[in-house]
Amino acid sequence: MRPPAPPALPALGLALPLLLLLLLPPAPRAAYRAPRFDPTWKSLDARPLPAWFDQAKFGIFVHWGVFSVPSFGSEWFWWYWQEKKIPMYVKFMEDNYRPDFKYEDFGPLFTARFFNASYWADVFQASGAKYTVLTSKHHEGFTLWGSKHSWNWNAVDVGPKRDLVKELEAAIRNRTDLRFGLYYSLFEWFHPLFLEDKSRSFHQQQFPVSKTLPELYELVNKYQPEVLWSDGDGDAPDDYWNSTVFLAWLYNQSPVRDTVVTNDRWGFGTICKHGGYYTCSDRYHPGHLLPHKWENCMTIDKFSWGYRRDARLSDYLTIEELVKELVETVSCGGNLLMNIGPTYDGTIPVIFEERLRQMGTWLKVNGEAIYETYPWRSQSDVTPDVWYTSKPKQKLVYAIYLKWPTSGHLFLGQPIATLGATEECRSKTHVCTHLDQRLK
Repeated sequence: MRPPAPPALPALGLALPLLLLLLLPPAPRAAYRAPRFDPTWKSLDARPLPAWFDQAKFGIFVHWGVFSVPSFGSEWFWWYWQEKKIPMYVKFMEDNYRPDFKYEDFGPLFTARFFNASYWADVFQASGAKYTVLTSKHHEGFTLWGSKHSWNWNAVDVGPKRDLVKELEAAIRNRTDLRFGLYYSLFEWFHPLFLEDKSRSFHQQQFPVSKTLPELYELVNKYQPEVLWSDGDGDAPDDYWNSTVFLAWLYNQSPVRDTVVTNDRWGFGTICKHGGYYTCSDRYHPGHLLPHKWENCMTIDKFSWGYRRDARLSDYLTIEELVKELVETVSCGGNLLMNIGPTYDGTIPVIFEERLRQMGTWLKVNGEAIYETYPWRSQSDVTPDVWYTSKPKQKLVYAIYLKWPTSGHLFLGQPIATLGATEECRSKTHVCTHLDQRLK
């Protein structure tokens, strides 16, 4: 039984006077030649972020893999069970599986039997998201495509016997206007070559040379992701991963060199310091404007990125909480990457689908105050639960209020109105003309 529809969370648009500067267009060039980037952080960090990413504002993260089979506790199940031996994970295995059961035995049980890439794409489109990021390989090492460098531990050889990355990539590009992106974990918990490199303080590079880098090149050339979401440095520095050389190739020569965006997780010490946009930490939410483009990657399930069979209803964020997260993130200059965890057989749990469709309903009404906006001079107001975005070229400022004023009147402390030059934009935008809209 679904919970009752929550109240609307409307946005109010105000047209405020802005000082306009007229700039002469630059002289035409004979031909444009993209700059080349050197394999140094100084050069790579100077690359302008492709404009589409800042305009998009909202994306969907998908954590899916062999960890979706036990679907207990966390997507870090293997690590917590085998390495940390956390009692609840050990007991779960003792109670439900034979004594000699290994994590690798979950592989054939990851069937993706009901995976319908077209349906996923349609749900993502309905959510109002503008890009999606799929875990092509998590820390367990299992690849969702037939990696040439992951023999017998990939979705083509084991379990689904299907190229899941290709199926979703094709559906996203054929059925939606979303950009397609891929997550990739640099390290793997128990890969013998990584463990050997680690035992030698990463002074040798057997694992990145034979596994990580070949797979990264393969992913980019084969699927052409426009978001490459790196993760899992395993406490190894970026020079161990050869990150700057790979990124120089990505920006200079790859098939997505003009449109691809990358994050900041390319080796120990690079997070929130180097890369295309910053993530800084999981569920990063500074609450104020940052000088660098950033992303808030977060989960609908408060405690896990992967699907959990042991989750309770109270473990999931409500649509009101998710809209608040989106609005605050965008007001402070960030993008929201909202995560769902599908099941081992390829279905999107109903509560995740409901949240995605609810977000899409809200964005249909209020998306003008979100997409292609910029932070205003003030991110929030003295009145609680009011956040601002703006569109300077259109001389628009949006005040998005998350709670109905109990008095019936909304007082804004930040805008300074000028008689005869400032007007409420009810006649100009649906964002402020559908104040009685309710989420379905």
